[in-house]
Amino acid sequence: MSERKVLNKYYPPDFDPSKIPRMKLAKNRQYTVRLMAPFNMRCATCGEYIYKGKKFNARKEDVENEDYLGIRIYRFYIKCTRCLQEISFKTDPKNTDYEIEAGATRNFMALKLAEEQAKREEEEQKEEEANNPMKLLEYRTEQSRQEIELLESLEELKELNRRQRTVDYEGMLKQFQSESVEERKAREEKEDNEFIKSVKFTNAPKHKIVTEEIIEDVQDADESKIKNPKVETLPPKIVETKKSESWNRSIGVLSKKPALGNLVRTKKLEAKVEKETTESPDLQDNSSNNKTSVKNEPSASGLSLLANYSGSDSDSQ
Repeated sequence: MSERKVLNKYYPPDFDPSKIPRMKLAKNRQYTVRLMAPFNMRCATCGEYIYKGKKFNARKEDVENEDYLGIRIYRFYIKCTRCLQEISFKTDPKNTDYEIEAGATRNFMALKLAEEQAKREEEEQKEEEANNPMKLLEYRTEQSRQEIELLESLEELKELNRRQRTVDYEGMLKQFQSESVEERKAREEKEDNEFIKSVKFTNAPKHKIVTEEIIEDVQDADESKIKNPKVETLPPKIVETKKSESWNRSIGVLSKKPALGNLVRTKKLEAKVEKETTESPDLQDNSSNNKTSVKNEPSASGLSLLANYSGSDSDSQ
């Protein structure tokens, strides 16, 4: 498969190119090429617009007896897409452009026409100056008058700027250029020293104020236990029973036990308290006080609490 792309073919040793017959072709024959319209144009027959970049199958030929600095000029023939009228244009190497010849008119040539007009006027003016010396004198006097007007306007602008500005930039530049680097450094140091001497420092205050900081010691849990031994002397079970009794007394929560269960007094709690007090003789006083408080407190039964609540409701009614 790679051999099909090889350009160098095999020539045998006895190959003679002069023996190959050659075709006789016309000197200025035409070739069919594919191209795009080089500019916007309008057909002169039907008025169809042909825009730049539209593709055509065109015929190409060399322009006889015409070239530019040895560069060939080619002519192209295309057909209108509507009426099939033939349109011809050729290359313009002098202006690096294309030139329409027949069959259509070029559109949007304002810039090109303006450039051509300006070039034409300049050439005419040069011819007049070369042929007529009076015209040359008039042109030179006109040029000198315009230059004088420009200089006067420039001087007026400079005068206005000079009146408005307050900083003398020219003097500053001259001073900077006249001073050397060492002289400028010495002058700056001298100015700094004079400024430091001119500054008056205020006296420091005679009395110093010392702020006091109060540091509070954070008590740990062990220290709080040591300082308040009364809180820990009570057994935890007694404290829980007292809390539950006070809670029931304040809110009036019905106990889950039957109402007759409160009539029988259990001595288990009292026995436990006595046992703990015997084991810790230091806490006998506190336990005795707790016993009396427990004995003296009336036991609130569920029936009595119901009676109290019902009585209050009846009174309110």
